[in-house]
Amino acid sequence: YGTIMIYTYEIEGIPVQTGDIICTMNGKPNILPGEFWRLVGRLVPGDVDHVAIYLGPDGRCVEAGARGVITFDVRVGYWETERMARQRGLLFDTFYGVAAPLDALGLAEEEEHEMREKVAAYCLANIGKPYNLNFLNSETEESFYCSQLAYKAYQQVGIDLNTGLAMEQIPGTNAIIYPQEIWNGFSHRQAEGGKQYTEGSQLETDPS
Repeated sequence: YGTIMIYTYEIEGIPVQTGDIICTMNGKPNILPGEFWRLVGRLVPGDVDHVAIYLGPDGRCVEAGARGVITFDVRVGYWETERMARQRGLLFDTFYGVAAPLDALGLAEEEEHEMREKVAAYCLANIGKPYNLNFLNSETEESFYCSQLAYKAYQQVGIDLNTGLAMEQIPGTNAIIYPQEIWNGFSHRQAEGGKQYTEGSQLETDPS
């Protein structure tokens, strides 16, 4: 893939950099994984039920969905799910915000860029792999589900996105990487009516 550049983009007014994790909610249609995540949604509090990873340039992202690991484009900064559906195997969802596990670490710029490059390179190297229906097997690299791809990519830079979240009713489910736990566990920026805020800080965009 040659040298991977670090790109910056905005989705629904929220800044995103190569390697950041895009979080979405209200995933449709009711394919089996969608049904599973809806069950999870009832047992795990929170709204986030799918993630993708921003690569760049422009709106290029990567995700593990019904078609396996693919890239797709967020055009002109808007998450227009109907427009992207054909690329994404008819997956429809709503943009929720961006989780940025590297943001709060206070890394030197060069080190952070290197880590972002490694995350992106890992995702690119796994394009074409099938969808992983065995959510309990988060360590395989033969197939991926959405948040497992982010988990394995961030493992490459020593960050563990599995915060140990489990469904108390079902033993062993702490092995699953939940989209919601990536949102809960790491620095994030939420889209809210065009206004941006970062939890725990006073960062707000100018409403004009």
